[in-house]
Amino acid sequence: MRLHYEIGGSGPRVLFFNGSGATLEGSAVIIKGLREFSSVLAHDQRGLGKTGVIDGPFTMQQYAQDSAELLDHVGWKSCIIVGISFGGMVAQEFAVTHPERVEKLVLLCTAAGGVAGASYPLHEDVHLDPAARADKQIPIFDTRFTPDHLAKDAFAAALAKMLRDREHVPKSDEVRRGEVLQLEARRHHDVAGRLGRITCPTLVMAGKYDGIAPVANCQAIADRIPNSELRIYDGGHLFIAQDPAAVADIGRFVVEPNF
Repeated sequence: MRLHYEIGGSGPRVLFFNGSGATLEGSAVIIKGLREFSSVLAHDQRGLGKTGVIDGPFTMQQYAQDSAELLDHVGWKSCIIVGISFGGMVAQEFAVTHPERVEKLVLLCTAAGGVAGASYPLHEDVHLDPAARADKQIPIFDTRFTPDHLAKDAFAAALAKMLRDREHVPKSDEVRRGEVLQLEARRHHDVAGRLGRITCPTLVMAGKYDGIAPVANCQAIADRIPNSELRIYDGGHLFIAQDPAAVADIGRFVVEPNF
């Protein structure tokens, strides 16, 4: 399998893991922000974007191994790992499997699975039509996103519209198959009992109003990683776009020796 990847920016080396269904193209804004202070290696994970779909099923271990082989390919012995949502799950799997390759770890709006709590079961909603799926998930992405709140908050309304529009983007059967395979792998994610293997400095970031990966899930991760800190931001599952302090904190954590 050939992974489609890009490297850009300058500074400390960062390997970035995308969220569920996300591609390099769809995450361009986040990646651009990270490149302001780091050299970012990002890729379309197996089954997504220009990497394409191979026969499944997929496992979280395979997603982590893909990235280890990518680091070998570009000649990075170690780096800082940043993972968001599903990408945070892969980042955890990578970190417990290859702790010697992780200089620092940043986990955003994610979960460890098992006894540490799982994220919202997105795989259960794949059978819904786009409108029904949006209606169900938008109030979970940010628990404040009620009709009254969206009527009063233009930025929140814009985010909700983006989420709804995303559900209605036409997709080929091949794209849908890749997304379903990813969600099935996500369904079985469980690193709760192995997080103690991670010894590098770790920043765990949660959105106060996140119903996909609640604060309790992120707290459970921080409780299990010895050298970690949990920070909570003013937003939901998309707090990285809602609270300017989030990207600023990632930048300081990546660049400064003592965050």
